[in-house]
Amino acid sequence: MELISDVLIKNGLLFAFVIVGAMMWISYYASHHLTRGRLHGSAVAIILGLVLAYFGGLATGGKKGLADIELFAGLGIMGGAMLRDFAIVSTAYGVDLGLIRRAGITGVVSLFLGIVISFLVGGLVALMFGYGDAISMTTLGAGAATYIVGPVTGTALGASSEVIALSVAAGLIKSVLVMIGTPFIAPLIGLNNPKTAMAYGGLMGTTSGVAGGLAATDKRLVPYGAMTATFYTGLGCLLGPSLMYFMFRAVMGG
Repeated sequence: MELISDVLIKNGLLFAFVIVGAMMWISYYASHHLTRGRLHGSAVAIILGLVLAYFGGLATGGKKGLADIELFAGLGIMGGAMLRDFAIVSTAYGVDLGLIRRAGITGVVSLFLGIVISFLVGGLVALMFGYGDAISMTTLGAGAATYIVGPVTGTALGASSEVIALSVAAGLIKSVLVMIGTPFIAPLIGLNNPKTAMAYGGLMGTTSGVAGGLAATDKRLVPYGAMTATFYTGLGCLLGPSLMYFMFRAVMGG
């Protein structure tokens, strides 16, 4: 056991990929068999990761969750800003800007409207809970957009780890609510064709939430909603640390 432990510690990053791969398999299995796809596998994985991080922090008294345990130190590298931002940038390079034209003016308007509303609502909630500085309000507003935009914006602005963690939690809650709520509100808003699915994806933004919700509503709509939701994430990462931050700073001061 000592030999195995030493090998895993010395190859921490590789072991981290194994752990995350196993967690993803378990999460998607649970999503398919326990929730029939209503709760997307990625959301299950995030919840599982947060739970493990919480108990890891309790066990070690540290601040990095499981990464504070030597055996799982590779998770700290894998989950660090470098690989996270690389994954986001590489995803953005795979986007074909020509596809957004298929959504028409409705899709474009829904993208910008969805991002602005999310930031404003998130910033207002942050202010209600005592986070009155521009950096915290912007970061929490970004979290209300998606759980990816939150940490990207917070890291770029130099937000505290506490605020960044809250932004991830806000994005996760939004994702789960969108997954669960989409089938119920679909008949009320006419969410039954590709055009409305694109607009819905642009307004909601959370790719996993929109994909899971549309899958439970009508699987044929998933590609359309997911397409604009993907653009939403990229646009949020661009506007969060720039335009939205300056907007909050102009209103709240430095």
